[in-house]
Amino acid sequence: MYRKSIATYLCAITLFTSISCFTGCSSSDRIILRGAVQFDESHSFARTLRHFEAKVAEYYGQPIEFELYLNSELGLEKDYFAYMSQGISVDYGIVSPSHMSTFSKAAPLMDVPFLFRDTEHWNQVLESDALEPIEADVEEQADVRIIGYAGGGTRHLIVNRPVRNMDELEDLDIRVMGAPIQTRIFQAITAAPTVIAYSEIYNAIQTGVIDAAENEAAGIQQMKFYEVGPEISLTAHTITVRPIAFSGKTFRRLPEDLQAAILKAGKEAGRFGRELESTEDSTILAKMEEDGKLNTHEFVEREELLRRAEPVLTEYAREIGTEDVLARIRAIR
Repeated sequence: MYRKSIATYLCAITLFTSISCFTGCSSSDRIILRGAVQFDESHSFARTLRHFEAKVAEYYGQPIEFELYLNSELGLEKDYFAYMSQGISVDYGIVSPSHMSTFSKAAPLMDVPFLFRDTEHWNQVLESDALEPIEADVEEQADVRIIGYAGGGTRHLIVNRPVRNMDELEDLDIRVMGAPIQTRIFQAITAAPTVIAYSEIYNAIQTGVIDAAENEAAGIQQMKFYEVGPEISLTAHTITVRPIAFSGKTFRRLPEDLQAAILKAGKEAGRFGRELESTEDSTILAKMEEDGKLNTHEFVEREELLRRAEPVLTEYAREIGTEDVLARIRAIR
C-alpha cells in the first residue's frame, strides 16, 4: 500500500513537470486548470465538475482550458487533496471531509451522522455561512479553498430483517466505518456497531457475522447489498456533504477576474451537484424497490434517534473545537 501511494505520487509529479504550460502562466500563455475524480463521466461527481468547468468558462469569458482526469488516474481523493495543498498536479476536485482530516480536525464534522434534521435543513445549512469557520480552518491548515458543496446521498440502514422502531433497533449488529465517532453515535442509538472493511460487508451479513450495514442508494446498488440485506430502514442518519475544493496556491496565481469566476462557479456547481445526487439517490432506491430487490420501511421514531445522538455530537464538536459551527447548524430552521 505504501509503495503504491509513493508510485501514485511520483506519477503525478512526473505528469505535472512534463507539461510545458501549467496553471499560472503569464497572460500570453494558455491557462490550464486540472481536475481529478475517482469515477467515470457518468458519475455525479464528474458531471458536477464538468458543470463547474462550463460555468468558469462562461463567467471568465476568455480562453481557458480544463483537463479532468477520470477513474482514479491520479490516485484517490486523499491524494487529490494533498496535491491541491502542495499546488501540484490537481487544481480542483470533490473531496470527502474525512480526507481533509489530516490537515483539519474540524472538517470531519461535516460528515457525522444525525448532523442534519432532514434534507431541507441540510440544504439550508449548505446555502448559509454556517460552515465558514471550517472553510477557514481548511484554508489555513491545508491551503485549499472550499468553493462549493455537492453531495446529497442519504444513508439508511441495510438490514436482513425489518427495523422500524427503537425496539427493533436495539442491539442490532451493524457494520460502521472506522472513525470512532461512528461507533459512538450508533452505540448512543442502542445499536451494536462493529468496524468491518467495506469489501467484507456482503459476506459478513450473508454469514451472520453482522445483521446490518449502512449506505446510500448508489452503494446498495453497486455492491448488491440488497441481496443479503433487503430490508432498508429509512433512518436518513447521514446526508452527505462533498466539498468542491480548489488549490490555494493555484488560486493566487490566477487573474482576479478568473478568481471571481471560480468562486461564483463553485457555488453554482455545488447546487447543481446536490440536486443531481439527491435526485438520483431517491430514484435509484425507488427503482430497486419497484424491481422487487428490496423493501423500504419508515423508521417511525426518528426524532428519538436525533435526541439520543445530540449529546454525542455536542461532545464530539467540543473535542475538535467546532462547538460554534455545530451551534450555527442547529440554529438554522
